[in-house]
Amino acid sequence: MKNKVALITGGSKGIGYGIAQSLLAEGVQVMITSRSQSSADDASQSLGENAAGIEADVRSRASMDKAVAATIERFGQLDYVIANAGLGHFASIEDLTDEQWNETIDTNLTGVFHTIRASIDELTKTEGYIITISSLAGTNFFPTASAYNASKFGVTGFTQAVMLDLRHKGINVSTIMPGSVTSHFNGHTPDEKDAWKIQPEDIGELVVDLFKMNPRVLPSKVEVRPARPPQK
Repeated sequence: MKNKVALITGGSKGIGYGIAQSLLAEGVQVMITSRSQSSADDASQSLGENAAGIEADVRSRASMDKAVAATIERFGQLDYVIANAGLGHFASIEDLTDEQWNETIDTNLTGVFHTIRASIDELTKTEGYIITISSLAGTNFFPTASAYNASKFGVTGFTQAVMLDLRHKGINVSTIMPGSVTSHFNGHTPDEKDAWKIQPEDIGELVVDLFKMNPRVLPSKVEVRPARPPQK
């Protein structure tokens, strides 16, 4: 994996940042995106000299085209794409606003579409690998999560279809579906009560494992959850 190049959306914190740390430890060069250039800069500086950051909004195809171009300009190639950027609005369907629905679908689902479409030409050159970050909410529905469930059900199905499309180009595609993860998702501040949860670096280790699989093997959908339930 040394000297490979990865683009990680939403890489300034949480799962994306944990994946960046794990890839950098393997010698991968990493470009992270954030909706704020200052956040992208702060995170990339803390990650080290083999990391860079760019402001990008996955809801915009033009923005993702720019992020891919910046990755090529900085590192010369693109081998791995991790479509991680996401958010959640949780409310009963009676209270869910049009704005919340649109932001959830545009970021979590359409954002994955833009990220992959912007990357295909470069990944074809390297016979690269795409990983999308879905969720166990992509197969398990629950109250107050209609928008989030819809977006993650969509990511899971979309990724599986893309996998079948792109395998003919030599591009591997997988989706990771985590359960409870310690992160800043939805405004949460991690603390000691989160110790039972999956940690961002655990997802990073899983990504590394996928990239190191024998090339004849493709785990196209990976569910991962905490090994133990929360302690009461």
